[in-house]
Amino acid sequence: MANFQLLHQDSSSAARHGLLTTAHGQVETPVFMPVGTAGAVKGITPRQLKETGAGIILANTYHLLLRPGVETVERLGGLHKFMGWDRPILTDSGGYQVFSLGSLAKIDDDGVEFASHVDGARIYLSAEIATEIQNRLGADIIMCFDQCTPFGVDAPQLEKAVERSILWAKRSKQAHVNSAQMLFGIVQGGTNLELRTHCAKELVEMDFDGYAVGGLSVGEEHDDMIRTVAHTTPLLPEDKPRYLMGAGTPKDIIAAVRAGIDMFDCVLPTRNGRNAFAFTENGPVRLRNSSHTNDAGPIEAGCDCYCCRNFSRGALRHFFNSGEMLGPILASLHNLRFYQRLMAKVRETLKKNEFAKWTKRIDY
Repeated sequence: MANFQLLHQDSSSAARHGLLTTAHGQVETPVFMPVGTAGAVKGITPRQLKETGAGIILANTYHLLLRPGVETVERLGGLHKFMGWDRPILTDSGGYQVFSLGSLAKIDDDGVEFASHVDGARIYLSAEIATEIQNRLGADIIMCFDQCTPFGVDAPQLEKAVERSILWAKRSKQAHVNSAQMLFGIVQGGTNLELRTHCAKELVEMDFDGYAVGGLSVGEEHDDMIRTVAHTTPLLPEDKPRYLMGAGTPKDIIAAVRAGIDMFDCVLPTRNGRNAFAFTENGPVRLRNSSHTNDAGPIEAGCDCYCCRNFSRGALRHFFNSGEMLGPILASLHNLRFYQRLMAKVRETLKKNEFAKWTKRIDY
């Protein structure tokens, strides 16, 4: 049976509704994946995460390698048991850390040597090592090792990173030995459309289980991101899932769905929640503002999350301003539920062929 089934195709855009089948269950797409970098979504229990509507979550290979280490995760029963999560998990390969920890990394065609951001210890990752670690961790979907570049990097460096990502994708596929896992290739190339075309062509010939568009949401403007996504997605197989890595404002998601993307992840719901920033259909709410001091209403009227059903804006402002950890937890829960409600609405409108009409009525 194919891992991905296309259920509905929007008649007026490239948006689509699909079903992704993994070893730990099925996931409807388009889907948003909360980020559990070190094995946990910050401040949120797996039960709470399920209550927000999350069906698949993400963890980070590099961070789990540093702490607690792949051997420890194995001894504790594998990644799903370790995280207390019986639904699908995706692990990234550590390629993003080539970008985010660039000042601590030495890169060549063989791989990347990092100085650990925790204690300075030398950590080495190659396509083979990153794939072996992910095979052992046991996530349902794993990613090829790649080189993510900063926005605005000069052309020779960008071209070199693309060639490395193609080379490492080939080596990742050769090293992949866990048949229960799907392996996704990652298309790189910054906002250079010719490089995106070249990289996508090379990866499609390798026949991966899915394809990601990486190297975006690293400083470029929204329009440049979407132009790149809209150019890249038609180059990828229609019968394979497409994943936009790390891009996650509501505006980004809706535009990328329109361009044919199926999967998303981002730290924004929890990071912003921890900083008293709540997403709503009417725009952001900054919960530390004095205007909320005596506000008995919820963050968002009509929201069915635990926070909105039980707590007022006034109470949340107090929790944040007095340093109570409940404030960041509740705001994160609301934001996670907001994102899952958004994705459910996207899927609903796609099923009814009303996606285009709906997007004209919203303004995120």
